[in-house]
Amino acid sequence: MPPKQSSRTGVSSYVGRQLIALIAIVIALGVWAFFPGQNTSPRLGLDLRGGTQVILKPKPVQEGQPITDQQLQQTVEIIRARVDGIGVAEAEVTVQGSGDGAAIVVAVPDVSQERLVELVGRTALLDFRPVWSLDLPTPTVDDSTAQNPDDGATSARIVQAADNTPEYQAEVAALNCLDPINQGGGSPDDPELWLGTCAQDGVAKYSLQPAFIRGTNVTGASAGIAQGGVGGWVVSLTFDSEGAAALSQASQELYALPDCSPGGATPCNAFAIVLDGVVVSSPRFNEPILGGQAQIEGNFTAQEAQDLANILSYGALPVTLSVEEVTTISPTIGADQLRAGLIAGVLGLILVIVYLLLYYRALGLAAALSLAVAGVMLYFLIIALGNAIGFTLTLAGVAGIIVAIGITADTFIIYFERIRDEIREGASLRQATDAGWIRARRTLLAADFVTLLGAIVLYVLSVGSVRGFAFALGLTTIVDVVVAFLFTHPAVVLFGRTKWMQKGSWLTGLDPHRLGGAAAPPPDEPKEATASVGTSARTNEGEES
Repeated sequence: MPPKQSSRTGVSSYVGRQLIALIAIVIALGVWAFFPGQNTSPRLGLDLRGGTQVILKPKPVQEGQPITDQQLQQTVEIIRARVDGIGVAEAEVTVQGSGDGAAIVVAVPDVSQERLVELVGRTALLDFRPVWSLDLPTPTVDDSTAQNPDDGATSARIVQAADNTPEYQAEVAALNCLDPINQGGGSPDDPELWLGTCAQDGVAKYSLQPAFIRGTNVTGASAGIAQGGVGGWVVSLTFDSEGAAALSQASQELYALPDCSPGGATPCNAFAIVLDGVVVSSPRFNEPILGGQAQIEGNFTAQEAQDLANILSYGALPVTLSVEEVTTISPTIGADQLRAGLIAGVLGLILVIVYLLLYYRALGLAAALSLAVAGVMLYFLIIALGNAIGFTLTLAGVAGIIVAIGITADTFIIYFERIRDEIREGASLRQATDAGWIRARRTLLAADFVTLLGAIVLYVLSVGSVRGFAFALGLTTIVDVVVAFLFTHPAVVLFGRTKWMQKGSWLTGLDPHRLGGAAAPPPDEPKEATASVGTSARTNEGEES
């Protein structure tokens, strides 16, 4: 008797630890999903919620050149990478038309119009230029009547010349940096020419020498807090070998020059980081930079620094873009269609549960509880990942979840059938729940691994809504594995140790006689057979102990 009691205690302790681990995971997911200050509902995609749509008109970087289909396709890929980089999934980026008459349509859920226009419309042409002179802005026209020569376009007005001539200096002096149009960026500059331009906040006006590093030499960009936590957010850049060598040479030459002072017209020890024609930062050289790394400091907020690093990471657009139209779009599927889809999904889930209850009876209850636990975990994960990485739930994602629910139902069927097989071979219910799990878990892991591998391959090789389907399928498959190991198996083991389940009633779904097992009572000797069954069960229990 003591060994038998010890075995029961050990099994109870084992399954108890599994259930405690599951409870801890669910609580942690709940805290992650509903942490104060976060969105507490799933992020829905364009088809379920709607979003913002921007129509962009591409223009060649150099006037007079035709726009090729290759440039349009490259622009689409860069824009999609930029949008995905800020954590927005399920964005739609398409091209309408071709050549000079083409338009690029960008539709994104859950992003403000201003941020979307800023993100997808910037060319992100980056230059590093030595500062020749720095001056405070002087208005030359009344701000209320300032006009952009490009018929109201939002590109910046800049001055360029082949050399530092008096004519060039006069044009720079006449440049009005108090005009907001001249602070907006968007005008690509020729890196081989001198440049007169403004700071992006309008507080300074620069005359800059030709660039010594171009944006194409940047190999990586990341946003972070300045070293020591002082100075706010910065964007750290790394350069290729050519850019690192140019930065090293320029820093050694400029380091020996005096500091920049407003009104000065001589070279100084600063270089300007020029993005889209405007100066975002002009740091001084406190020492030569020999490591091929630099930082952009511009009093950035966290979002501004991350957006800038994202833009620079994915490169410059091969064309310039002007915003033709910005609209708010409604869901692409109607409310009636969405309601019908949800009703169909709920009815399908109910039918699955009803089938499990009718076929497996009491064991079907454990399956229904497992589905409920998996649903809660998946709901928490969808909310948490929406806040963390911008995961957006679309109709395709819902389809992936539904497919994975079918895989989860297969998990129950495999395990329950293994239990029945063990009972048919003469094992007791307690033995069957453990031995059946040992035999079933290999099949479960193999099936889930194949599904997860397929989801990963589909996610890597696809774009758009197909990636949402693959992500939801893989996520639900992982949840299935966790629930099977930490809830379904422990629940069935504990359930199988109850007195009612041990009686083998037809309501349990595990009646040995109805299953045709070796322990089934012969029809002609019910009493002795019943005693034999009890003896067999006790003997098996003793062996298990």
